[in-house]
Amino acid sequence: MTLNERSAGILLHPTSLPGPYGTGELGPEALRFVRFLQDAGQRLWQTLPLSPTGENGSPYSAYSAFAGNPLLVSTDRLIEDSLLEVSTSGNLDTPVNYPAVTAVKEERLREAFGRARSDRSFERFREEHRSWLQDYALYAALKDRFDGEPWNEWDGDVSRRKPGALARVRRELAEEVRFCEWVQYRFFRDWGEVKGAANRAGIEVIGDLPIFVAHDSADVWANQNLFFLDGSGEPTVVAGVPPDYFSETGQLWGNPLYRWERMAGDGYSWWVERMRMSLTLFDAVRIDHFRGLEAYWEVPAGEKTAANGHWMDGPKDDLFEALRSALGELPIIAEDLGDITPEVEALRDRLGLPGMKVLQFAWGSGPDNPYLPHNYGHDNWVVYTGTHDNDTAAGWLASASLQEMTSLRRYVGREYVSVGDLIRLAYSSVAARAVVPMQDVLSLGSEARTNTPGVAQGNWTWRMDKAAFTPDLATRLRVMAETYGRYDAVLEV
Repeated sequence: MTLNERSAGILLHPTSLPGPYGTGELGPEALRFVRFLQDAGQRLWQTLPLSPTGENGSPYSAYSAFAGNPLLVSTDRLIEDSLLEVSTSGNLDTPVNYPAVTAVKEERLREAFGRARSDRSFERFREEHRSWLQDYALYAALKDRFDGEPWNEWDGDVSRRKPGALARVRRELAEEVRFCEWVQYRFFRDWGEVKGAANRAGIEVIGDLPIFVAHDSADVWANQNLFFLDGSGEPTVVAGVPPDYFSETGQLWGNPLYRWERMAGDGYSWWVERMRMSLTLFDAVRIDHFRGLEAYWEVPAGEKTAANGHWMDGPKDDLFEALRSALGELPIIAEDLGDITPEVEALRDRLGLPGMKVLQFAWGSGPDNPYLPHNYGHDNWVVYTGTHDNDTAAGWLASASLQEMTSLRRYVGREYVSVGDLIRLAYSSVAARAVVPMQDVLSLGSEARTNTPGVAQGNWTWRMDKAAFTPDLATRLRVMAETYGRYDAVLEV
């Protein structure tokens, strides 16, 4: 199967899986979800970034663009490998409490590491991934030594990566570095099992690649020359988006910005390796904030809002030519939501990339709204009822304006509209791919929302109930997928 085939899928981040360990993991419940997808006639599983996060749990503010999240390492597989005793935490399917879960998980991982024995597969993993693993593992070990402080507040010679200082801390922290490497080994091993099971079931896994990286990350610390930083390691300019209809002051994200001319000078090697890793982890990748590769909003560091920024040219086709030269054709989805210019659309179309259509954006502005299914024009889209940044469909229906609901009711031809109607609109559309968040599959309300942009607390914590994986639900999804040509039992693996 390829991303161009007519198909259906579910958006669910692994931390939202059920299980007894305080957060979803890449163990039995992940494999159970794969079986559910197969039974439901789903050919796509879309996740959020799998990167290691801070205590707020945001996968879009990660310590590495290459490493995996230690929270996702399977506790059950550690028990199966006799590296842990059988244990339950009593946190079955509860929302994720990141500080508490992180503390418990680190203790368990350290206990398992203490019992582990070096083997050829671990040493082979270290060698195969050394281009990023050495820097990440040392960064993680140093972050622990410096009590979680960002890298530019560490000892000066270490933060500036003086060779002598790096050699010294590598010796001093050798065992801690090895522990961090081993955790990554377990993550990649567990994810390989899950992705392999998905692929054998005829399911493609779609990952997510945020365009920018966090300032406090192994990526920026190890590649300071590729970012706009001052002598103390602070960004001189940062990322955001300009004022618009939704915000009078714009959004100030604060990520450091790339020195694209320097990246171009070495053939965008950092981006090539980042994309290579992403396409190792996933079958396809959604580039978040794709428009920033055509032009991005640059804000001087120190500004309180994004209002005083300005547009700067991104790398455009040049980056993708380098990526394709190194990696071949790229199975990429362009996140092209928001205030998109004709230039961004032209770049997306020149590259032949599918864009996104979100049904929550389709209502209340007339029949020319580009998110209405009859305006798609061709099939090279991925249609969603909503994304991780939207309210759930049930929550949106409960709070939509009279104008939006009037438009929606007229479109579906009846007074009462349900979440199922929105899913049916997605499935029946011409878009080749239809992806529905798991919360919408379950018709859950706003209490199950994944993320509210601009709100600092309470995000990324939702977890589904283990009892939700019912045969009846799988059958209903499968019948709908068959009805709208998104699943053919003859193709089943």
